[in-house]
Amino acid sequence: MPDETDEPEEHQEQDEQDASPITAADVGDFNRKLVEEFRANGGKLSGAFGQVPMLLLTTTGRKSGRRHTTPLAYRPEGDAIYVFGSFAGGPRHPAWYHNLVANPDVTVEVGPETFEGTAVVLDGAERDAVFERQKADIQQFAEYEARTTRVIPVVRLDRKPSEGARA
Repeated sequence: MPDETDEPEEHQEQDEQDASPITAADVGDFNRKLVEEFRANGGKLSGAFGQVPMLLLTTTGRKSGRRHTTPLAYRPEGDAIYVFGSFAGGPRHPAWYHNLVANPDVTVEVGPETFEGTAVVLDGAERDAVFERQKADIQQFAEYEARTTRVIPVVRLDRKPSEGARA
């Protein structure tokens, strides 16, 4: 999936750029168009992106402190929402993942709804079980896993209680 990075992709993902004519500007433009379409259509996308559940994840740049919005495929399971740091099977984790590890406070847009959340990186059996279900449902994630030697991160996005809610 496309990824909006915290620093120029030509510096962060040089290995992938050496093998691809796609530039950081191309990825940024592509993501901006997806974000615009998502927001203009109540959280719906067209084409291939309309075939899988998509959300917008806004993180805070770990170096810049700027907010970055990235369109991502997600897995809904009951009240839980999971995203995957596949970076299309690239050799490194995507920038949004590094950003939320540094600052787990995120904004999530799902369909027409927007909420504040906390990102929780899963590990061990919990991570493996969620990723296995994702691969079974969307074959492309198995392909991403086959392209890389790294463990693809699985992140649960927990909704923060609303300001007026009582615990």
